[in-house]
Order: sequence, then C-alpha cells, then structure tokens
Amino acid sequence: MNNTMLVTIAAAIISQSVNASNHTLTAHRLQQGEVQIDGVTDDIWKQAKSLNIKVDELPYKPDNGYDGITESNVELRALYDEQYLYMQVRWNDPTKSLRRFPWEKQPDGSWKQLKKLDNTGHDNTYYEDKFAFLWNISEKGFAKKGCDRSCHLAEDGMVADIKDTSAGRHFTRTEGETIDIWHWKSARSNPVYQIDDQYINHTRNESKGWGRHSDEKTGGGYKNNQNNDKTAPKWMPIHPTPEATYWVMPDNKTLFKDTFKPGDVVGGIAAKAATGSRGDIHARGEWKEGVWTLELKRKLVTHHPKSLMQDVQFDDLSKQYRFGVSVFDNTQINHIFHKKALRLAFSE
Repeated sequence: MNNTMLVTIAAAIISQSVNASNHTLTAHRLQQGEVQIDGVTDDIWKQAKSLNIKVDELPYKPDNGYDGITESNVELRALYDEQYLYMQVRWNDPTKSLRRFPWEKQPDGSWKQLKKLDNTGHDNTYYEDKFAFLWNISEKGFAKKGCDRSCHLAEDGMVADIKDTSAGRHFTRTEGETIDIWHWKSARSNPVYQIDDQYINHTRNESKGWGRHSDEKTGGGYKNNQNNDKTAPKWMPIHPTPEATYWVMPDNKTLFKDTFKPGDVVGGIAAKAATGSRGDIHARGEWKEGVWTLELKRKLVTHHPKSLMQDVQFDDLSKQYRFGVSVFDNTQINHIFHKKALRLAFSE
C-alpha cells in the first residue's frame, strides 16, 4: 500500500478541520470506566467530544530536502477525574518513523552514526516522529498568538550571526514568563511510556537549547547510545527484536560487542524512564494504517520544587487553558503547527 492510499484512508478516519472559529477542546468528566494508556482507541473515548484541527504551517524549508508531510489533520479528545487529565490525540502520518541517528556497520568494519544535517545543523532523514503540546503558564500574548509568540523567533539584531536563524528559536520575551512543553518522541520516550516534560523560559543564547529546557529529574531519562570516543555504540540488545533495532532498553541491554556484519544496525538511543518532574506524563502512542494514536495522562496539579515555573497547573476548572500543538514527521526541528492558540475548557 503506497503513501497516497494511506493518506486517503487516514483522512477518512480523522475528520477534516472544524470551523476556524471553534478552537476549544472540552475536557469531559469521566463518568465510568478506566482510561487505558495504550494508544488503542476504545469505547471510553466516546464520553468526550473531539476537536479537529489542521496543522499546515512549516517554520522553514531545509536546504537538503524535506520528505515529510506538510499538513495533517489532528483529532483531540480530553477526559478528567479528581486527579488526572487524560487526552487522546490522533493525527495523519503515512510513515512510521523510529530511526533516530542509528548506528550502521560500514564495509571497512567501522561504525557510523547515520545523520544527514541541513544548513541549520538538524536532521530530516534519520529521525523519529514526534508530537508536541505547548501550554501557556505565564507568557503574555500567548492567548492570542499561540506558539507563534515564543517560537520561530529571530529578533532584530539578536540572532543575525547564529547558524539556524531560518529555523527560529524558542524563548519567551520577558524574564519570569514560562511555557510548559509536553514533547512525545517515538524513539526516546514512547518505549518507556512517557512524554518528555519540558519548559520554555526567557533565556536566549545563554545555553545550547536557548529558552527550551527539560524539567528537573531525579533519575533516568534517555541518552545517546555511544561509547566514550563516539566511534561505536556503547550498548546493544541482549535479545534482538524488531523494535530493539532502534533503541536499547534497561532490561534488554548489554555492553556492545562487535559480532555484526556490514550493513547491520544498532539503535542510537538508550531509553530509560525519567523520574521526578520530567517523568510526570504517562503516555503511549501506536501507529496503524497511516494514523498515530497517542494517549496520555497527567495529574491536574503537580507538586515539585519548580512546578509553578515548569508545569501548567489545572487548579481552577472554571478557567480556560491556552495551548498549541505541533506534528514532527521524521524530523529533528522542522514541524507543522497551527497558528493561534487553542483552548482547553473543563465541563461537568
């Protein structure tokens, strides 16, 4: 089945965008049953009305080509109970992409970590599918402009000499303003049933990630699977499986021993669940017939030393919470997004 046929099938599964004036997702109180976080649609989601939007804005065009999708229909549903917010997200993507910088043995016996970087220093070939939520915590202007307010920025005179000005940067404009990022990654966080919990603050070129940072953690988290001199993998799976081609897991890894032949591949990621604030969000995504289905849950209110700065707090169910969404198709930073802010409202 080719990609065109998959897109047609997926479009029939996920309805087209609703009227542009309707940007509110309603979280319905869970009436009965238990939400299974497994990436498989079941009847419990019939309790929630969907919000359907189209994402079709790209921040930049890579100079070495971009074969990913340039638009997708995203379907959102939300439920909640006394402790948790539950969400289901479904979006069209004709290809399931899990390879993030895999290692490949070369004909001369050496190992090469496959990368194809564009002029911004980022990859659009050897990478994973991703999905991101941006939740406003305290940034002024987000309610109107959504993630356009803090993303894809190249301030006058600010980044003229920075390599990837075409891709923009992520940062808030004023000290003290922050945004919560829920960044699902099909190779780094999905195998351990998590979303990578991050945040954006006002810092610019003070750090490699500019304003984007990971929440504090007490342990765990993924790492690049490379030895100390970065010439080969550090770990390999004890028991090879199809998915173990792309990552190694804590309960299925051993120190790398080169018994491979040219063309063989070892995953570029050592995956491990994060603990602490970075590991707040339990999630699972599954891909089938051109559609990713992602399910997640997070406590309505989190309690960490820096929760008020790093996490959106759903502590007043009479309020509306502004957010944005982005789809990454096998790409490091290039993504399709939706202009203007979406809203989450809680309903009895």
